[in-house]
Amino acid sequence: MNPKVSAIRTGLNRGWTEFMQSLKSPQDQGFYLLSAVAVLGYLFLRRNAEVDGTSLLYPAVAMPSILGALIAFGLIIGPAYGLAMEREDGTLLRAKAVPHGIVGHMTGHILANSLGLVPSLAVILLPGIFLFDGLMQRGLAGWFTVAWVIVLGLLATMPFGMIIGSVVPGVQRVGTWGMMPVMILMGISGIFAPIGALWGWLQAVAQVFPVYWLGLGMRSAFLPDAAAAVEIGASWRTWQTVLVLAAWAVAGMALAPVVLRRMARRQSGSQVEAAREQALQWVK
Repeated sequence: MNPKVSAIRTGLNRGWTEFMQSLKSPQDQGFYLLSAVAVLGYLFLRRNAEVDGTSLLYPAVAMPSILGALIAFGLIIGPAYGLAMEREDGTLLRAKAVPHGIVGHMTGHILANSLGLVPSLAVILLPGIFLFDGLMQRGLAGWFTVAWVIVLGLLATMPFGMIIGSVVPGVQRVGTWGMMPVMILMGISGIFAPIGALWGWLQAVAQVFPVYWLGLGMRSAFLPDAAAAVEIGASWRTWQTVLVLAAWAVAGMALAPVVLRRMARRQSGSQVEAAREQALQWVK
């Protein structure tokens, strides 16, 4: 068997194993539960509130936006933390010592983080269907839209999570380099309130990044056409959503391999030791 194909197969097995271990992990189960309680509790408190300018209840509008934001957050921060930690603990250095080991290792990362979306979204969406009225009003067409938005969102965001994890000075910096910018983007991208209520320049900034388009795409999947009246241009802008997310995906997939190869070449025992010493300084 071709060594590279063998490495990819090993990576897929590793990714599946990590995902199954995550499902059994009390820490990860607690995270899923906490996320679900926080989101569903917030929406339940506003279950009877209507969105200005429409007859739609707030949970029906906010739920798909939050799901889109969770996709972006999970697929950027998850890989960023994972790679930063593995640079510090020597995991990547060990993978580098095996023929095509980095390829297999990244394959495992991609699969594990992609599968990790399933429980993250399911624990919020499935109870939400029973708790709130009018969540999915487009039937099978809506679920098809959910599928392609998730796929494009995955391709548009995960490469940049891996880039952050490759270049960030240490695990402690992921919050500053990755989490904080994503949280800011969520705040200006119409996730918790219609984007039309924001200043024009903030709307323009939000439309540059994939978080806004993920939220818009998910809203277009869940809500009736009349709900587009509160969106920019009073339209779901489906083709623009496809093009923007695809552009981010192409850019990420072109840039990520270059950054990852550079990171792999620089991995050395002395670098791992320096990262560990830096981490100890944070602990002190």
